[in-house]
Amino acid sequence: MAILTRSAYALPGSSLNFKTGNWRTERPYHQHRAAPCHGACPSGEDAQAWLAKIAEGNLRAAWETLVLANPMPAITGRVCHHPCESACNRGGYDAPIAIHNVERFLGDQAIEQRWPYPVKKPGHNAPRVAVVGAGPGGLSAAYHLVRHGYRVTLFEALAQAGGTLATAIPAYRLPRETLEAEIARLIAVGIDFRPRHKLGRDMTLEGLRAEYKAVFLAPGNQHSRPWDVGGATPTDLHVGLAMLKEWVDVGSLPVTKSAAIIGGGNTAIDLSRVLKRAGVQEVHVITHQGLPGSGEDEMRANPVEIEQAREEGVVIHDHRGIRRLILRGERVVGVEMVRMKKLTEKGVSKRVAFEGTETVLHVDQVIPAIGQEVDPEGMESLLGGKPFFSADHWGRIAGQDGVYVGGDARGDHGTVSEAVGDGRRAADAIHAALQGVQLGEPVPKEVVPYKAINLNYFEHAPRAAAPVLPVQQRVGFAEVDGSLTLNEVSAEVRRCFSCGNCFACDNCWTLCPDMAVLKTAETAADGSHYLFDYDYCKGCGLCASECPCGFIAMESEL
Repeated sequence: MAILTRSAYALPGSSLNFKTGNWRTERPYHQHRAAPCHGACPSGEDAQAWLAKIAEGNLRAAWETLVLANPMPAITGRVCHHPCESACNRGGYDAPIAIHNVERFLGDQAIEQRWPYPVKKPGHNAPRVAVVGAGPGGLSAAYHLVRHGYRVTLFEALAQAGGTLATAIPAYRLPRETLEAEIARLIAVGIDFRPRHKLGRDMTLEGLRAEYKAVFLAPGNQHSRPWDVGGATPTDLHVGLAMLKEWVDVGSLPVTKSAAIIGGGNTAIDLSRVLKRAGVQEVHVITHQGLPGSGEDEMRANPVEIEQAREEGVVIHDHRGIRRLILRGERVVGVEMVRMKKLTEKGVSKRVAFEGTETVLHVDQVIPAIGQEVDPEGMESLLGGKPFFSADHWGRIAGQDGVYVGGDARGDHGTVSEAVGDGRRAADAIHAALQGVQLGEPVPKEVVPYKAINLNYFEHAPRAAAPVLPVQQRVGFAEVDGSLTLNEVSAEVRRCFSCGNCFACDNCWTLCPDMAVLKTAETAADGSHYLFDYDYCKGCGLCASECPCGFIAMESEL
């Protein structure tokens, strides 16, 4: 017969006397890192943060989080080139999150539901700041300055706000009703908008500097760069931006049988699609750059827009330049193209033509779309004869205290989202300067790499696809890209890895063998719901290895 013995036992609470944490050589900690989408966003949006709010079922809170950085999501959700999606870690697993589609959805919901911006109107005695130019950069700066508590006067040379958003982006990409609704709501936060006020004609920079605490310049680029081929220029030359503006204003263009557009940016691609809608049978785009996916020397235009242009019949001649114009009298009848290649020698890049690769393209019209420069009127002293402004990260111009610049006028920034980011940073810099705070150089965000994501906790799921008009229905001003539904948005946000940010999965809490992870009812100081009890943590690293989103890391204590 076996003899049973009583097992040992411990009095309640006695195990707390053995602080096994002193065995540890390394310890876990919560490491907040930016998601790659955040690091890549020119506007400064933290997409992970507002995607998480949608996942919680709070659309309005998601939009309010988004507009802390970008006040015009219904616009940027349509026209941004969304580098956030190229950086998205989910792209290494199956497909990137459709961030721009979800952003557009939130922006449209805010307009439809009339959600007020989370901004208080500044007091009557608040300091005054002037913003010149009501394009995306100026609108962003004005909005963020109001957020900081300043009275803002927004000057615009044209009769309406929007800049190139209103004058040069076709309605098939950005419907006028959406544009006008977003801008009207934005201005209503407390911005004093003054249209038909042109710098150099109706006011001077010196006068603005005397009257306002600071001046933000966002004049855009209104002067087309000079263009010729070997000194030859067609007598009936039209430039790309001017033709786009004519289409937006009038809704029609002079029609020729065939046309060649020179350039590889958004203006060139937009114009090519507009010409097809206007009735031009053959539309060609000639660019020194390559098609998307061909390598580092790729066209600057949005890849989706390029793809849709080709679907609509636009022919793109990539890595090509024009050797000469073929004229009959003073009328263009064709161009001679030559293959171009980008070469880098001693750190300097240049494009060279390959002799013997010449081909002739017969067209009735040649349209340069090679970019614009700043109209210097009223700002000559700041430009110093240069085509663009030179500014630091915060938009500050060297030697010009109280004057800031952003948007296309910087020269190194050419997209709507970059202009929005310029406006936000300049507003932050103005606020810091007026508060007597020194701003240093920005510290690059450390983003969460793909390898830090524990893929064992995620399942493959298809990316939500927004509807697109069939090619045969892409006529006039009909919007080509449609919106996601609420159900599609809800499914899409659940695909987010929540890179570098805790989403309360409980893995660390449930899997810790020493019960050294404590769960809190209220949010802890680091934004999570968990604390490490280092008295008992042995540093095994299980919590870090099983964290799905790379929020927990280990550090040595030796």
